[in-house]
Amino acid sequence: MPEPSGYRNILIIDDASVVAETLWMILSRQGHHAKVVHSAEEAMEMIAVWQPDLAFVDVMLPGMNGIEFGKVLKANYPECEVVLVSGHPGAAELVELSSQQGHTLSILAKPLDPKVILAIAARQTPGLAQATDA
Repeated sequence: MPEPSGYRNILIIDDASVVAETLWMILSRQGHHAKVVHSAEEAMEMIAVWQPDLAFVDVMLPGMNGIEFGKVLKANYPECEVVLVSGHPGAAELVELSSQQGHTLSILAKPLDPKVILAIAARQTPGLAQATDA
């Protein structure tokens, strides 16, 4: 659950360090409690001891992909908002397939717009693409 102050626990999972650290900087400067990991496996360890309210998850990760991790995260923490991010054109089709299997996930196309990221973190979602956009 978000803190009363509006600041959120935000998990960032991206194997591209530059992307992950940039997201961390954008969100942390606004007072959010952001943590970065570079794989779904690291994220699994993180969520065992720290519960996020929101997760930005790269679709294409080494090992377990972001869609599979998103499903695991939602199963364990249904109140956690999961936003997938991808720079790959085929990712929207994978998210659509997941949606057909009963998993509702949202996706943003890279490059990410800091205003959209901050709006999502503030629970305002203008510009948030659904699974069919990307």
